[in-house]
Amino acid sequence: MSPSASKRRVLVIDDSEAIHTDFRRILCPEPRRSKNDLDMLEEALFGPAPSRGEGPNEPEFELDSAFQGQEGVAKVTESLSSGRPYSLIFLDYRMPPGWNGAETLKRLRVVAPSLPVVLCSAYSDYSWTELMREFGKSQVLRELRKPFNGQEVRQMALSLTEPRNPG
Repeated sequence: MSPSASKRRVLVIDDSEAIHTDFRRILCPEPRRSKNDLDMLEEALFGPAPSRGEGPNEPEFELDSAFQGQEGVAKVTESLSSGRPYSLIFLDYRMPPGWNGAETLKRLRVVAPSLPVVLCSAYSDYSWTELMREFGKSQVLRELRKPFNGQEVRQMALSLTEPRNPG
C-alpha cells in the first residue's frame, strides 16, 4: 500500500487561506529535520523529547483545500468517483460570495450522506438547534468554534476518521 493510501483524507472548505494553513499545521506537522545544539542539550538534561503529539502508531492525515462550497462539493464528488474518498470535512459557516456552510452541507449530504462534517465558525447565521432540525441528529455532524484549539482539532479528526464498524 502506498504511503498516501494509508493516510486519512481530510478536506477543509473555508474561504480563509490562514485557516487552511492552521489546519495543515495541526494535522500535517512538519517532521523535525535535525537537532541543533539547544535540542541536544535539552535531550541530555531531560531525556529524549516525545514526538509532536504523534505516537508511533497514530494515523497521518492528507489534507486538501477548497475555498468555496461549490469547489468543495466538486472535490468530494471527484474523490468518490476516483475511489479515494475523504474521511472528514471541516466546513466554514460563512464563505462569501458563494454558498454558505448550510447550503454546502445540504449538497454534500446528497453526494456523500455519511461523510463526517465539522461545521466551523466564530459566529453562525444558524443556531445548532436549527441545523439539527434541518439535518437531523447525527454522529457525523459536529461543531467547532473559532478560534479553535489545535489539540481539540486533532482529537476530533482522529475520532471522526476512526474506521467504523457497519451496524
